Amino acid sequence: MVGSLLGTEVQRVEDPELLRGRGTYVANLQLEGVLHLGFVRSPVAHAKLVSVDVSAAAAAPGIVAAFSAAELDVPIPPPFIEVNPRCARPPLATDRVRFVGEAVAVLVGESAAAVADALELVDVDYEPLPAVADPEQALEPDAEPQFPELGSNIAAGYRDPAGADVLEGADVVVRARIENQRVAVVPLEGNAIAVEPGGPDQDYDVTVHVSTQMPHGVRDGVVKAFGLDPERVRVIAPHVGGGFGGKAGLISEYAVAIAVAQRLGRPVRWVETRSENMQAMPHGRAQVQYAELGLRRDGTIVGLRCRVIGDAGAYAGFGGSLALGSTRTMAQGVYQIPKISYDAVAALTNTTPVGAFRGAGRPEAAAMLERMMDLAAAELEMDPVELRRRNFLPPDVFPHKTVVGAHYDSGNFDLPLTEALRQADYDALRAEQARRIAAGEKVLLGIGIAAYVEITGGGAGEYAEVEVHEHGARIKVGTSAHGQGHATSFAMIVADTLRIPMESIEFVQSDTAEVPRGFGTGGSRSLQLGGSAVRQAGERVLQQAKELAAARLEASVDDIELTDSGELGVAGVPSATIPWAELARAAAQDGDRLAAEVDFAPDGATFPFGAHVSVVEVDVETGLVRPVRHIAVDDCGRVLNPLIVRGQQHGGAVQGIAQALWEQVTFDAEGNPETGTLADYTIPSAADLPSLEVFNTQTPSPRNPLGAKGIGESATIGSTPAVQNAVVDALRHLGVRHIDMPATPERVWKAIQEGANARYWQEPPAVFATLPVRGANTPDDADEAVV
Repeated sequence: MVGSLLGTEVQRVEDPELLRGRGTYVANLQLEGVLHLGFVRSPVAHAKLVSVDVSAAAAAPGIVAAFSAAELDVPIPPPFIEVNPRCARPPLATDRVRFVGEAVAVLVGESAAAVADALELVDVDYEPLPAVADPEQALEPDAEPQFPELGSNIAAGYRDPAGADVLEGADVVVRARIENQRVAVVPLEGNAIAVEPGGPDQDYDVTVHVSTQMPHGVRDGVVKAFGLDPERVRVIAPHVGGGFGGKAGLISEYAVAIAVAQRLGRPVRWVETRSENMQAMPHGRAQVQYAELGLRRDGTIVGLRCRVIGDAGAYAGFGGSLALGSTRTMAQGVYQIPKISYDAVAALTNTTPVGAFRGAGRPEAAAMLERMMDLAAAELEMDPVELRRRNFLPPDVFPHKTVVGAHYDSGNFDLPLTEALRQADYDALRAEQARRIAAGEKVLLGIGIAAYVEITGGGAGEYAEVEVHEHGARIKVGTSAHGQGHATSFAMIVADTLRIPMESIEFVQSDTAEVPRGFGTGGSRSLQLGGSAVRQAGERVLQQAKELAAARLEASVDDIELTDSGELGVAGVPSATIPWAELARAAAQDGDRLAAEVDFAPDGATFPFGAHVSVVEVDVETGLVRPVRHIAVDDCGRVLNPLIVRGQQHGGAVQGIAQALWEQVTFDAEGNPETGTLADYTIPSAADLPSLEVFNTQTPSPRNPLGAKGIGESATIGSTPAVQNAVVDALRHLGVRHIDMPATPERVWKAIQEGANARYWQEPPAVFATLPVRGANTPDDADEAVV
C-alpha cells in the first residue's frame, strides 16, 4: 500500500483560477436588466428621524425607485446571534438613527453612477440627540439611553457571586485595566449581493448571490424573514474576497435588496464601497477588561477576578455578547487557576455594531490573561517563561474541565513553548537585550512571550457527500470556503481514502441548490467537521464499492481491498480487479449511485494551543516600535497539509501583530468615525512586517476521526499578546508595566516619560455590582457556541 497523502505538502488546487483572473464575484456577475442600489446613510450618531423625503431623488435621471422605511415593507432579518430582543434593528431606520452610517433610505437606478448622483437629493430631517460613543460612559447612570424603554444602555450582563473572594490567600495581587481595542474587519471584498426575483412559474421565488461565509444561514434568514418555503429559496456564494467573521447572516442591506427585487420584479445588485464597509460592517474586539490576578510569592496562581465590558455598538451587536460567552469560556487559558470570578456586561453605544472578527472572543481572553501573567512576572521579579511553566496545566490532566466549564480535549502546553524558545534562541535574545541596556543604547530590544489555548469546531456538525462517477469523484460540503483551501484539503482526504487522483475530484460548495444543508465557515471548524464528514462519506462509498466488487468478482467482501493503483481487487489475486469507473457504471445499472451522505456530529469542541515569541525594537527617543522577529508554534492537532497550515498561521499572525501595533477604530465624543477610510485606518503592508517563522507541534484531538483541531484563528490569538508583551518588556527596566494596544509611538513615548508613575488600574464602573447573579439561566459550558 502506498503511503498516505495526508500530512504532505500539496499545492492548492483552487488558486490557479483566482490567479488567472477567472474568479466570479457578485460585482462581475452578468445579470440581464440588473438595477443598482445605493443607501442614504445617517451622518449623525444619534437622532430622532423626523422625516425622510425621497421624492426629488425618485425623479432624478436614471432613477427607477426610491424608498424610505415607510415606503418599503422590509421585514426585520433575524440577527446572527440575538443579544437582546428589545434592541431589534430595522433594515431602514424608522423612528431614530443610532450610529453614523445607518441606512435611512435606498435608491434604485439603472446605473451605479445615477444612484450616486441622486443620493444627495434625499432630504432627511434629523433631530439630534446626545450620543455616547464610549462603552464605559454608556454605563453611567446619566448616559443618554439608546433604547429609552430599557432604562439603561445594558444589553445583557451578569456577575459572579464569588467576587473578590477568589483572591483570598494571595501574597501578591496585580491589577490592570486593559483595552482590547475596536478593530475593522477590512476584507478585500466588502458586503455584496445580487438578487434575482422568481415566482410560481420559475424554479425559485428568489435567487440570491451573496458574499457570505454561510450560504445556508443566509437562506434560513431569508426564509424566516420573508416567510418563504426553504425549497423555493436559492442562495449562492461565488468567490468571496475574505470574511474573517464579518460576513455572517442576513444583514439589513441584504434584506432591503431582496425586498426591492420582489417589489420591482427585476434583479438588483448592491456592492458596498470601502467607506461604507468601514462604517457599517460590524467591527471586532472592543472590550474593556478589569483584571486582578492573585499569586503566592513562589508564583503559584491563587485566583483570577475579571470584570469585562463588551462594546455592543448600536442595536446590541452580538460582538458585545462575546465578553459574556467565549471570552469567559477561555478565561482560564493554559493555566491551573483554582478560583475564577467573572462578571461581564454588553454595553450599547452609538457606534457601528460590533460582531465577530478572527477569533471572536478568544483573542480577547488570551490578551487579558497573558498581559496579567507578564504583570505578575514583573511584580515577582521572575522570568515570564518560568512563571508560565510553574502554572501550566500538566499533560496528564487531559481531558480536563476548567473552572469556567470548558472541556479541553488534549494538550501539552509546554511543548510548543519549549519549541518556540528553541527556535528563537531565547537565552541569546535576553543577553542581547541586557547588552543594549548596559550600553545605554537608544534602540532597545523587547522579547514577548504568549501561551494560549482556544476553542474551535463546537456547535452543530457538518454535512458532506462523496460520489464516485465514471470520470472521477465529486465532493459536496456544507462548510463554505473563501480562501482557506477547502477544495485541496477535502480532495486530499478523498484521494487518500479512495485512491482517486486529486485532479479527477470535483468540489462543490456554497450553493443551497447543490448542497442541501450546512453550517458554513466560522470558528475554525471546516477541516475537523467538514473534513471528518468527507472522510466518513468516503469510507461508506468504499464499503459500497467493496460490496459491488465482491459480487462481480465472486469473492467475499472481506477479501476485497483497495489496490495501490486505485482499483478494487481480491487480496492475493493481482489479476482480479475492477476500476472505479466500472463500479460506478455497475451502481448506475442497479438504479443507484456510488455515493454516500454524512452529517458528522463531533464529540465536542476542540482546543488548539500554542506559544508565540515576539521580538521588537523600541526607540526610546521617538517611541517607534519595529517588529524584527516573530516565532509562532501552533498546535492544531494532526496536520493534514503543512502548506495550508502555514498559510493560515501567516495570515493570522499578521492580523494579530497589526492589532498590537497599528490598527484601531476610533470615534469622537459625538460618535463620528475618525477612521472611516483606509487613509485613516492603519493596516500594515508586507514592508512593515518581519519574515514570519512558523512551526507546529501535533497533539491530536480524540473528538474527530482526523484528530484535527482548528488553525484559522490560532495565530491571531497567540501573536497579539506576544507583541504587546514584547513592547512592554523592552521598557520594563524603566518602570513601564503596561501599554494599551495599539502600541503607537505616541503611547509608547508617553509610557516612557511616565515610567513607574503611570497608572494602569482604576475601579471599574459601579454597574457591575448591580448586574444579575449568574445562575441557572446562564449556561456554565460554552463549548458549543463558537463563532
